[in-house]
Amino acid sequence: MSIATAYAFPNIAFIKYWGNRDPQLNIPANGSISMNLDGLETRTQVLFDASLRQDEFILNGERQSGEGLQRVRAFLDHVRRMSGMELRARVQSENNYPTGVGVASSAAAFAALSLAASAAAGLDLDKAGLSRLARLGSGSACRSIPDGFVEWKAGSDHETSYAITIAPPDHWELTDCIAVVDTTPKNIGSSLGHRLAESSPLQAARLAGADQRLAACRQAILERDFEALAQVVELDSNLLHSVTMTCSPAIFYWQPATLRIIHAVLDMRARGVRACYTVDAGPNVHVICDRDAQPTVEGELSSLAQVEKIICAHPGSGARLIDR
Repeated sequence: MSIATAYAFPNIAFIKYWGNRDPQLNIPANGSISMNLDGLETRTQVLFDASLRQDEFILNGERQSGEGLQRVRAFLDHVRRMSGMELRARVQSENNYPTGVGVASSAAAFAALSLAASAAAGLDLDKAGLSRLARLGSGSACRSIPDGFVEWKAGSDHETSYAITIAPPDHWELTDCIAVVDTTPKNIGSSLGHRLAESSPLQAARLAGADQRLAACRQAILERDFEALAQVVELDSNLLHSVTMTCSPAIFYWQPATLRIIHAVLDMRARGVRACYTVDAGPNVHVICDRDAQPTVEGELSSLAQVEKIICAHPGSGARLIDR
C-alpha cells in the first residue's frame, strides 16, 4: 500500500490551446501562455492498494463511472507503465470551484493527479517530467504544474512538449475576476472541441499568427504592460471562439450574458479601468485586471443581469505535494 496527496490550481490561458498535432499525446497545434489561479484548488489523494480489484475514482464525494473513470484509469496506466507497479488505485479528488464550466477544472485535476499518483508509485519526476505526464491526461494540465505565469512549449513529440514558468506568481499583481453566468456542464467539452478544430476554415489562420501572439503576450507579461496584454489576450480569445463557431458542427460557448460582459469590460477600459476579457471553452468570462482595479471590476460585473457570482483569483503556484 502506498499513498500520496497533492493539490493544484486551474489556469486561465492568455494565449489559448485549441487543436492537437497529436491527439493521442495531446501535442498541441500551437504553444500557449497562462496564469495559475490561486485559491481555486483541486486536492487529490491516490492510494495504490493490493486489496483493490479495479481502479476507483471518487470526485467531490461521489463515486464516478463512465468516461470520467475511464480517463483516470487510462492515466493511471501511464503511471503504472512508468513505475513498473501493477497495483490498482483509489483516487479521491475534491474541487472548491465549479467543474466543467470553462474554469479549467481538468487542468487542475490532472496536474494534482499526476503529482499524487507519481509520488505514490515511487516516481521522482522533475517539473518538466510532471508537466509531460499531466499533459497525457489533459493538455492544459501541463500548465498547472509550474508556478505563476506559464508557457507551454508546443514541441513536436512527448519529450519536447511541456510547460515552464516565465514569471513567478509575485511578478505582477493581477486579478482574474471570473464572471459566472452558468454552472451547467458544457454540452460539448474541450476534448471534442480540439478534435473539431481542423474542420473550421479559420483554424489555419489562427495558427499562422500564434507565434506572433505568443511573443507579444510573453513580452507584455515580462514588461508588465497591461495595454499590450489586453490587446493580445482579447484578440486570441476572439480567434478561438471564431474557430469554435465555424467548425462542423458549430460550437457556441457564448451566451447572451457573455457578450454583455465583454461589452462592459470594453466600456470599463475606455473609462481608464485596466481590465480585459478572455473566454475559455464555456460561457463564463475571465476579466483580467490590475489588483487595484479589482473592487471596481467586481462591482460593475455584479450589477449585470445573469451574473450569478464573481470568483476572484490571483497568480498562483504550481502543483504541490502535501504528504506521501
